[in-house]
Amino acid sequence: MDQERSPDIDHDVTGKELDRGTLKEIGGLDERPAEWVAKHLVMAGRYLEDDPALAFQHALAASRKGGRLSRVREAVALTAYAAGEYGDALREFRTYRRMTGDDTHIAAQVDSERALGRLDKALQLAAEVDPAELSREARVELVMVVSGVHEDLGDLQGAHDALQIPELDRRRGYPFSPRLFQRQADVLAALGRREEARLWARSVRVAEKALGIGGFAEPEIMDIEVEPAEEPDRGARAGDRGGARHGRADDRREDRPPRPASPHEEASVPDAADTGEAAPSVVVDHDPEQMALFDAPADASAEVPAADRASEDGAAAEGDAR
Repeated sequence: MDQERSPDIDHDVTGKELDRGTLKEIGGLDERPAEWVAKHLVMAGRYLEDDPALAFQHALAASRKGGRLSRVREAVALTAYAAGEYGDALREFRTYRRMTGDDTHIAAQVDSERALGRLDKALQLAAEVDPAELSREARVELVMVVSGVHEDLGDLQGAHDALQIPELDRRRGYPFSPRLFQRQADVLAALGRREEARLWARSVRVAEKALGIGGFAEPEIMDIEVEPAEEPDRGARAGDRGGARHGRADDRREDRPPRPASPHEEASVPDAADTGEAAPSVVVDHDPEQMALFDAPADASAEVPAADRASEDGAAAEGDAR
């Protein structure tokens, strides 16, 4: 595809919006190609969640003049994965991994193999990586994908065993905790362990509330300044003077890690009265992404709000049906 057939760049994009490391790498190109690559990378990031297919096209456009740059290949891989182009994603992830030695995206690679139906190859790829060398988030993402592969193979016990990591702790919360807890609840339900599944499903709600995500996300408030016309019609414009507009933040796809407004700040723990669980036990930890959740209740049959109980019973019933 030539320049004329590449997707349009928004008028406000300059290319300077990229992080310093990416700009430094792009700086090795000549001026005109560098500007082209930078602008298309900005566009790829801008549309990654709202229109991943368009984001993929922008990343491909960047690769036509910056294909020798590792961060460009990374962008192509990530956008291809988001767009469901798993074959392209695998090829680009392999190239990026070969260029950098970075295993950050190993979970997406394994998941791409899984999406293509190559389950045994997915497990082989996962086994190639030393979990101790991964970041906490990358390691947790990998075990959730591996758990899913085992479930696809009909190995429910293997799916459960894969999840037994230190981060699977109801007393501690990270941005990925609700998804990890939900995965544990789903596997337990599939195994027929209904009471344990209900307990973990309730913990998902506790973690979401503590982290301020999911159904507990704060509304997004935007202040809009409205300048009156030179000769305003007072009667017609009386309603134009509202100072704010309210709207909920967009929901994120469930298969992606939730992102709090600031992942490096501890989230507040909800009041015990709101959840029916035991009083919180705050644990001081040096990890800035970790916060304390409630201590695990001694009795899994503790009172649960009716709405939550209905959703938990549905998950457990689905497990029985399997």
